[in-house]
Formats: sequence, C-alpha cells, structure tokens
Amino acid sequence: MPDLSFELEGAEAVPFAAVPMLAFKLAIRQMASSDDLLPIHTVALHCQIRIDPGRRRYGRDEQERLRDLFDLPSQWSRTLRPLLWTHANVVLPPFTDAVTVDLPVPCTFDFNVAATKYFQGLNEGDVPLTLLFSGTVFHEDDEGHLQIAQIPWDKEVTFRLPIGVWREMMDCYYPNTAWLCLRRDVVDRLYEFKRQQGLPSFEAALEGLMPAECVRTT
Repeated sequence: MPDLSFELEGAEAVPFAAVPMLAFKLAIRQMASSDDLLPIHTVALHCQIRIDPGRRRYGRDEQERLRDLFDLPSQWSRTLRPLLWTHANVVLPPFTDAVTVDLPVPCTFDFNVAATKYFQGLNEGDVPLTLLFSGTVFHEDDEGHLQIAQIPWDKEVTFRLPIGVWREMMDCYYPNTAWLCLRRDVVDRLYEFKRQQGLPSFEAALEGLMPAECVRTT
C-alpha cells in the first residue's frame, strides 16, 4: 500500500465563505522511489486538529485572560493539557508522486467554545497545533487493480499557526464584533431592560448594567 507523508506549508484566511474559514496548505507525498510509486485515484482524508498550549510561553496579560481555561499559572502543570479544536475533511485528486491541496478548517467565534477563548486570550505569537490524519486511500496495485487501504493512525504533523492569521479571518467576517451565546430567558430580560430604559442597542443595555469602572470609553 502507498506510504504517505504529510507536510503543512502555511495557512490563510478564506474570504467570502459561508462560515469563517481557514485554508491550510497541505502537501502529501508518496514515500517511495520513483520505480515503486503507485497511481492513487483519490484519498478521503480526515484530520483532527488539536491545540497544544504547553508548547509556547505566555505573557502576564495572556496568563490572566487564560485563567478561565487553565486556572492560575501555579496550576498549569496540571491543567495545561491539549485541547481538541476541530475536525476537517478533504478529498484529494488523483496523483502519483505528490499533491498539494487546501484543507478547509471551519472556525467559530462562540466564546463558549474553549478554542475561541484560547485564541482570544493570546496577544501575539502563534498557536501550536498537532494535526492527526486518518482516512481511506484508493489506489492501483502493480497489476493495475483498484485497491483500498487505510491511513495509519500514527500519521501526524505539528504546525505553528500565527495568531494574526486567525484575527485577520475573524476581522473579515465579524469586523469589530464578538459573539456571545446566551440563554433565551436572559436575552428576554436584557431586551426588557433595553426597552424600559429606552436604549438604542443591546450594547448600550449591557454597558448600562456594568459598573462605571468596567465601561471602556473611546
């Protein structure tokens, strides 16, 4: 069966998608000599993407913002564990030697999701990722017969995603905006407060409920 290697060459924001999206530039190559290469008809590739927060350092401000995820820094030896970010899938075109494809990675701006809290908590630098691959390879054998093989579970790569790429994507889809998921009864109460106070927006209603020292002025 073909022995495939994986390499991540970069990532960029995808404009005008239905949801916020990153495209990871993924290079796949057969690990064989030119005489032993097998024609590959397609690969149904699945990827689990994991954040490895223990593989980078954090400034004081970042430590404070990440307390919701990892508690106090004194506890990080116990709490700083890998986070599942998302799953992604792509179908590869036919190739023999190598092929490069865009792996589409959908993203969310929901602050109830741990990955979003982590991204938002970073000032600068990058996000350490591990991508774990699985899937099905449809290929020809030496006699030209179609064969099916599974990608071994040990196929993985590491990558450092610049946090600026994630911010660029979110600014493209939600400029100067953040999303909160609230219970319906809380939304109803907030709307009633907004109506009673004659406030023009939900932002104004939230600012009216916060202590004055918590309201940022521009």
